[in-house]
Amino acid sequence: MKIQKEDVFKALETITVAGEGKNMVESGAVQNVITFADEVIVDITITSAALHIKKRAESDIISTIQEKVYKEAKVIVNVKVEVPKTQNPNLIKGKAIPGIKNIVAIASGKGGVGKSTITANLAVTLSKMGFKVGVLDADIYGPSIPIMFDVAQKKPLSVTENGKSRMKPIENYGVKVLSIGFFTEPDQAVIWRGPMASKALNQLIFDAAWGELDFMLIDLPPGTGDIHLSIMQALPITGAVIVSTPQTVALADARKGVAMFQQENIDVPVLGIIENMSYFTPAELPNNKYYIFGKEGAKNLAEDLNVPLLGEVPLVQSIREAGDLGRPAALQTDTVLEKVFEEITKSVVEETVRRNNDLPPTEAIQITTMAGCSAVKK
Repeated sequence: MKIQKEDVFKALETITVAGEGKNMVESGAVQNVITFADEVIVDITITSAALHIKKRAESDIISTIQEKVYKEAKVIVNVKVEVPKTQNPNLIKGKAIPGIKNIVAIASGKGGVGKSTITANLAVTLSKMGFKVGVLDADIYGPSIPIMFDVAQKKPLSVTENGKSRMKPIENYGVKVLSIGFFTEPDQAVIWRGPMASKALNQLIFDAAWGELDFMLIDLPPGTGDIHLSIMQALPITGAVIVSTPQTVALADARKGVAMFQQENIDVPVLGIIENMSYFTPAELPNNKYYIFGKEGAKNLAEDLNVPLLGEVPLVQSIREAGDLGRPAALQTDTVLEKVFEEITKSVVEETVRRNNDLPPTEAIQITTMAGCSAVKK
């Protein structure tokens, strides 16, 4: 069958790019359409850097052409992102930290899903792969990264850099770490209002001698709140990783976590979802899997939200024990867990590379009020 170009344009007039209002043809998003027998190539330009908008545009074009023009059509979509040159003159851009190539936020919709454990194991695996890695523990009210890296009793030293005194991150397992936990006693509760917490975070970020890093992982608090907005205001986040367990209540909150980063005026690309505590395999029954918290919950959520599933981590007692002892499980060699975290970390790196190739750098956001997301501006 020979597909006609005019039929393709007519079909594309029925869909819009999220946030642009007009249909793809009328808005000028469709730059070119080429047809070869049953093959169609569509070149479009969008103005949003959000990864989910790009993927949704690709999916809509393919499904619409196959539905309205030819069911067996082979559709190739080339998406180019062009951010408008006209910028808000009042925009406050986050300060990129010299020497840090990628900043990845690790988030979860709720507590108790193993977000800090995943962060620690991602960090040490990245280091084993040869990357220069740092971890910022932004969980102000419940910092656990120092324990997981066996540096809870350490205190950052002061170093002079370019004539200015800065904090030197604590380093272990090839990973540089900073946390509010270094400056509080083990039994001391951090009872701060939002502005105080944000100020402390800014000091950990900008008054530290991080040096050259390929990846800075930011271990965010659970939920979607003040600290999250403060981080995104302070830094241009490369992308976000959402951690969840398979159970319904955790997935509902994980969905909100994805929605926060995909908020139109935030536009932080979501690199994918990691499912923790996916299944339990008893040592005496190594071929059995027991889905204690549900099966493939994160996989279904990832498909529903059109974001990658980065991997699944089994429920293994040694992961918890390793974290408590301050030696992340991924450091163990020739184990199933080492391979699991290697595969997940490779997926994170691949999605980061893809994000950097396909999208322009993320800009930090300007927060004018904490009344709600409608007051968050790019």
